[in-house]
Amino acid sequence: MPLSMAKPGETVVIRRITGKDEVRQHLAELGFVVDAAVTVVSELAGNLILQVKDSRVALDRNMASRILF
Repeated sequence: MPLSMAKPGETVVIRRITGKDEVRQHLAELGFVVDAAVTVVSELAGNLILQVKDSRVALDRNMASRILF
């Protein structure tokens, strides 16, 4: 399921990241790598605030849909 479907407060483990190499590289630099735990802090109009490792990152619905759990 794409990360954009996760509910606030839910913690999921990343299983796969789709998209072009540049997109996957950018997400990896933000900490979104396979087997990493990600917590959804909040969601507003499809955009997500995510806790990954020790930082919070905002992703739009399009980017969040590339991350599968």
